Amino acid sequence: MISLNDAPRERLSSDRVDALQELLLRVRNAVERVIVGKRDVIELLLVAVLSGGHVLVEDVPGIGKTKLGKSFCQAIGGTFRRIQFTPDLLPADVTGSLVYEPGRGSFVFHPGPIFANVVLADEVNRGTPRTQSALLEAMEERQVTVERETYRLPEPFLVLATQNPIELEGTFPLPEAQLDRFAMRLSVGYPAAEDEVAMVRRFLGGDPLVELEPVTRPEELAAAIAETKRVFLGQATLDYLVSLVRRTREHEEVQLGASPRATLALARAAQAAALLSGRPFVIPDDVRRVAIPVLAHRLRLVPRAELHGLTAEALIRAILDEVPVPVEEVAEGV
Repeated sequence: MISLNDAPRERLSSDRVDALQELLLRVRNAVERVIVGKRDVIELLLVAVLSGGHVLVEDVPGIGKTKLGKSFCQAIGGTFRRIQFTPDLLPADVTGSLVYEPGRGSFVFHPGPIFANVVLADEVNRGTPRTQSALLEAMEERQVTVERETYRLPEPFLVLATQNPIELEGTFPLPEAQLDRFAMRLSVGYPAAEDEVAMVRRFLGGDPLVELEPVTRPEELAAAIAETKRVFLGQATLDYLVSLVRRTREHEEVQLGASPRATLALARAAQAAALLSGRPFVIPDDVRRVAIPVLAHRLRLVPRAELHGLTAEALIRAILDEVPVPVEEVAEGV
């Protein structure tokens, strides 16, 4: 596998890093005007977007998953589309289809809701496997193919899929190959008591989402995504990152470990986390910060581990404690 740093790239200057961090903090602060007390979730969402990945949000109803996607999209000045997945939803309802127009005397492609900067795939596990698969080409290749014609999707492009882990009746669980397409799995969680009080006071006066003004443009965020690839990843930290992923494949409690796609996703997320922290280089703490949301949903544990209550998140924490943390040569990344 080619290293992320094999291709020669000009490294980010400190001034450019400061400018990019300031842009990201503007977006984060804008989203926080709507989403109360969930800075860590918002920052991880930003990390996923910067790394070019997609996010699966797994949580109970009423937590604010849709608000999170809408407020992020509104903050970047992008287009937002929501797709409610149900058993009768068809792939063409996602991608779009050819429609005959008598005035033209020909079939014309009508884009589906997938053609947006942020696509909320709500309750994605309620769609049939055939319809779920309509997302795969879009997520991986940023394009949609209909009747042998390929159509590019807008940039940036984020699929924010949600599912309720409590209600399983009438659902179609996502297979491992599909879960692997999501860069991160997040859980919003219930707010703390003081945050819930602040949320009620904020929303009693109206919906803050209505008043949320864009703080950037999609083109600026797309440029930031491209520049994230220039964040330096030194050899010691890269070796550490790979060791973490390989340990998931060797662990006796794991039936299916993280894939090479997960290795690349972890590296890109670590680059994004470093940029969000205002650094032009990755340190091991960046890798540790994103390891659980990037890796946990990709693991399948052996049956006995699940019977004993072991979770993938707990196993990743144990691996983080086991694998020695290197002392990175910081000067390399400056």
